Amino acid sequence: MVQFLKALGLGLSTACALVAAVPMPTAAPDLANAAALHKRSSCTFTAASAASKSKTSCATIVLDGITVPSGTTLDLTGLTSGTHVIFEGETTFGYEEWSGPLISVSGENIVVSGASGHSINGEGAKWWDGEGSNGGKTKPKFFYAHSLTGTSSITGLNILNTPVQCFSIDSSSGLTISGVTIDNSAGDSLGHNTDAFDIGSSSDITISGANVKNQDDCLAINSGTNIIFTGGTCSGGHGLSVGSVGGRTDNTVETVTISSSTVTDSQNGVRIKTVSGATGTVKGVTYKDITLSGITKYGIVIEQDYENGSPTGTPTTGVPITDLTLNGVKGTVESSATNIYILCGSGSCSSWTWDSVAVTGGKTSSACKNIPSGATCS
Repeated sequence: MVQFLKALGLGLSTACALVAAVPMPTAAPDLANAAALHKRSSCTFTAASAASKSKTSCATIVLDGITVPSGTTLDLTGLTSGTHVIFEGETTFGYEEWSGPLISVSGENIVVSGASGHSINGEGAKWWDGEGSNGGKTKPKFFYAHSLTGTSSITGLNILNTPVQCFSIDSSSGLTISGVTIDNSAGDSLGHNTDAFDIGSSSDITISGANVKNQDDCLAINSGTNIIFTGGTCSGGHGLSVGSVGGRTDNTVETVTISSSTVTDSQNGVRIKTVSGATGTVKGVTYKDITLSGITKYGIVIEQDYENGSPTGTPTTGVPITDLTLNGVKGTVESSATNIYILCGSGSCSSWTWDSVAVTGGKTSSACKNIPSGATCS
């Protein structure tokens, strides 16, 4: 270039200046960074399909008064790590007989919360027929909290009228659920199997400050480890349950603390149920500071003969219940109810510690079997 310019009679300094002035190539755009910037945006949706389609492009997903079409899941699975989902206004669901779920969320470090004044209304009366999941209409499960990992959380949701079970928590770890209200009281005549929290194959789960009105278990732990339920208020249902345990691919419940909670106007208070003829383990369960009132069947019931709807009356030993602690479980049952019922197989219930257990108002069972040292049916 310089020799060429010299041939044109230009000096070296002029030649260098011209060469320096030649524009350099522009750097290629950083597409990855641009995508990251885009994902940091907040997106507001008024249609379920749009939210599901664009779910991985938004760091914050605002669901504003969405009506989810019949037979369709509000699909928020596979979210980008750190996504925040916010329910605003009233979320409703079209009617169809199907198994659901109506909502499904998965991902790592996911935050799900409700804005002030919101509600998520399952409109269960369209399905309720007194049969629950045992027959009648096919009813959709409500909320799959499956494969939520890291430090995921579900906070402050206001849920109404689930057709059947509300939260299914499965294959999750490190999940915290706090300040959730589940009000199925409108289903007291025809609602059935409206469990609030069903937990399976999950670890390090904490549920705090739940306010539940339903017609089945307030809590049912079918399998899992390191689970905490605390500060809950349960009414109208079947109580705070471990089980049923057995008959699944995962049949281990270990290291569970259920504390500082009340159970009122319910069928049972504290309940542990293992499946007749099955195998598994229930170990290291603690019930602490539980207050009971208005219990209609059993204040405390621990049975190793469970079959859905019809316990056999004959305990089996394949799912031992060990290291069970009851501390400060107190309250009253109806006069027609039984204070405490324990039905264990020979040698399959051991290392129990009971302290300050006082359930009164009902009958003393004469059918208890194999009561471990430290426990009592009276």
